[in-house]
Amino acid sequence: MSKNERKTENLIRDGLRVLGYYADSNTISIEEQKSNIEPVKKLLKFASKTGGSGIGAPEFIISSPDNPDFLLLIECKASVKEHISPELKKYLAGKNLEETELQKIKRIQKYAVDGALHYASFLAKEYNVISIAISGESKSSAEITCYLTAKGSEQFKILQTKQAQPINSLVPWDDFIEHATFDPTVQKMRFDELMAFSRELHDFMRDHAKLTESEKPLLVSGTLIGLRNKAFAKSFDEYAPEELQREWMRVIKEEIQKAEIPKAKKDNMAQPYSSIAVHPELGKPTKHYPRSILHELIKRLNEKVWPFISVYHDFDVVGQFYGEFLKYTGGDKKALGIVLTPRHVTELFAALANVHKNSKILDICAGTGGFLISAMREMMRTAQTDAEQKRIKQQGLVGVEQQPNMFALAASNMILRGDGKANLYQGSCFDEAIIKAIKAHQCDVGMLNPPFAQSDEELHELYFVKHMLDCLVQDGTGIAIVPMSCVIVNHPARSELLKHHTLEAVMSMPDDLFYPVGTVTCIVVFTAKVPHSSTKKKTWFGYWKQDGFIKTKIKGRVDLNDNWSAICKRWIEMYRNREVHAGESVMHYVGAEDEWCAEAYMETDYSKLTQDDYASVVKQYLAYRLLGATAVEVSDD
Repeated sequence: MSKNERKTENLIRDGLRVLGYYADSNTISIEEQKSNIEPVKKLLKFASKTGGSGIGAPEFIISSPDNPDFLLLIECKASVKEHISPELKKYLAGKNLEETELQKIKRIQKYAVDGALHYASFLAKEYNVISIAISGESKSSAEITCYLTAKGSEQFKILQTKQAQPINSLVPWDDFIEHATFDPTVQKMRFDELMAFSRELHDFMRDHAKLTESEKPLLVSGTLIGLRNKAFAKSFDEYAPEELQREWMRVIKEEIQKAEIPKAKKDNMAQPYSSIAVHPELGKPTKHYPRSILHELIKRLNEKVWPFISVYHDFDVVGQFYGEFLKYTGGDKKALGIVLTPRHVTELFAALANVHKNSKILDICAGTGGFLISAMREMMRTAQTDAEQKRIKQQGLVGVEQQPNMFALAASNMILRGDGKANLYQGSCFDEAIIKAIKAHQCDVGMLNPPFAQSDEELHELYFVKHMLDCLVQDGTGIAIVPMSCVIVNHPARSELLKHHTLEAVMSMPDDLFYPVGTVTCIVVFTAKVPHSSTKKKTWFGYWKQDGFIKTKIKGRVDLNDNWSAICKRWIEMYRNREVHAGESVMHYVGAEDEWCAEAYMETDYSKLTQDDYASVVKQYLAYRLLGATAVEVSDD
């Protein structure tokens, strides 16, 4: 190494010192030229720049036990002329990088960016890697470029702020982590890991804890509430098995008491956790878990889930776990009225309603709070001041949930975010006292996924929709997702709806949106307290059957090819501009006795039909006829 490169290293050390990297060795570890972290040593074992099988390492490797899945590496060169190779510049501009192995070796040896990304390609197998290339001998002339390679990815990108500005300087460790944490690729990777863990946790609880399906999500949400207590998070492993359950319940009650909600609501929220606190299996030691099952469960949630939820405050972790656990339950979920709203649909609702910092959101069937959390996320994006954010948290979210267990989950979701708790009500949304309370909030946006397939005619999905709209202010926007039968089959509730409210739009959703539940649905959008007949305008109908999600055996429906963002943007533009496209959307006058769906009025775009489409339909028809005939023969016998 040249003497001048030593100057660059000293420049880096001075910069890190000023930014507090050396202040606490227990919080941040800075290693030079090598690493004593076993997984890092293993990954760098064959990372030599010579192209052989030797060990390689950048000038600096920085890590922290508080962010165990992140590494920051720094590669430096003395001259700014050696910052990035011409070949890599062309590659970043979109041209192919064609080179021999020898050319590659020379490039990564000579240039800072090339070398930094070389090491990142090895370390990204197990870490999110922030790779920093620094060239130059003085602070005034130094050139700095920061890249991010998400764990498990072979692709790198310029590290940016939330405002999409590239970072071209050394910044404090926490700032680097924050910028990387909210990168979409890292978020998706972490979410996928979380969902994989939820499946593991379900199997663990099924095999060892002997919990009922309703108790599993309560254990998750209660433990996450308990882990908000820093003393409990550090000391839970020190309690004897028979003491831990009592302490678990005590800490939950303590955290609930800290919440700014009425005492009656606190008691209602705490009650569902009490049965878990005395569950006989949780306190037992086993051959594989000598402390107890509860010790192991808390440990796993503390390691795998708490770091996620402590960062991504706008994510419905409890709801995602509940939905994942629900996939494995026996019986007919549809008959129970349990149809949880997919996350991308809750986000779609917030976009359709165009929520902002001054909105007030109402969900009369709140479930785990998914609609409220997605709405809050959009509202917070438009908030500029602490006062505006405080208003959103204290006044902007209103929810009602009847089931005690589900209410506890929704309230825990709000507690984990430190907001919205005082505006959650437990009980029937048709109860007069609750109606009076929620109307007092003067909500201007309603979001709803009502209970599906209720046998009581008075609890038909459309009556829930009408009730939501009745609780909004005049000209408020109400959005609901309901079974397609609600917009096809004539029902008295439809006349009641149009008598008082305007049907603005109906969107036919993908047939398998709620997979594995087979309910086919649509989204209805109303303007509250403006009679439909008074507007004398057409309703917009969208045919939104392809959302880009694909059914998989293990994960269910997932956005496997990252198509949803573009599809959602197009849908929102079509809806807001009332665009009409053959095969996609149509405008039409409708009344209570008409069909409220795009399929009834939309023109088919035959130019998009192919011979394969025709053959597929013929095969489906033949299969139907064959299966139908077989069924008749069997029944006749």
